[in-house]
Amino acid sequence: MKDGASDRMAVLDRFTGSNVANTLARLEREARGRTAEHWDEFLGRAHATPEAWAVAGALKRMAGQVHVTIHALGILRCLPHILEPGEEVESLSLGAGSGGKPFDLETNRRVAEFKFIRWTGRDSDRQNQTFKDFFMLEQHETSKGKHLYVLGRERAVKFLQGRRKLDSVLSGNKVRETFRTRFPNRFRTVGEYYAAFADKVEITDVSTWLDGRESIDDRGPRDA
Repeated sequence: MKDGASDRMAVLDRFTGSNVANTLARLEREARGRTAEHWDEFLGRAHATPEAWAVAGALKRMAGQVHVTIHALGILRCLPHILEPGEEVESLSLGAGSGGKPFDLETNRRVAEFKFIRWTGRDSDRQNQTFKDFFMLEQHETSKGKHLYVLGRERAVKFLQGRRKLDSVLSGNKVRETFRTRFPNRFRTVGEYYAAFADKVEITDVSTWLDGRESIDDRGPRDA
């Protein structure tokens, strides 16, 4: 075998075909009227082999690690563009969560969070996460620069300048208690809060660093 991974994927491709929905619809039709005596032959024609089952299971296990992998790769590829001469990494969190570290990146000059998610529309979950990261950076006491690195700065800032109610953004958010303790009644909307603290956190678009081109299409199903 010239390429084991390609061969394994070929096994699964033979089952799914070019369009898995169409393939499954066809198999559902062809299964009508069949009995156990002819099922082995049917499985063979469908390429529903033990190998295909094993590959599908392996892909499912890998899928649970995709977001963590994207997060780690994104940070590592961004660092050469971020670090200034003489700037040293003091702390790095590449995995899921912070691992006890307050931020994804801390150097002798900055603290930073990374959000490798592509905005596609309403994006309430993405908005909630972006607000949380901005707030955690803003309220952190340090003399270092504070940075939020995102895919698609325009949409992130548009949200932060918007009129979405803070009660909605903070609902179920772990920073709700911290935020309301600090600002019991001062702000009603995300935009009101952002207007007061926009200069505290620098928001940078990392798209060109990762994609290697001047612009990206945020409409694709490539969230992370």
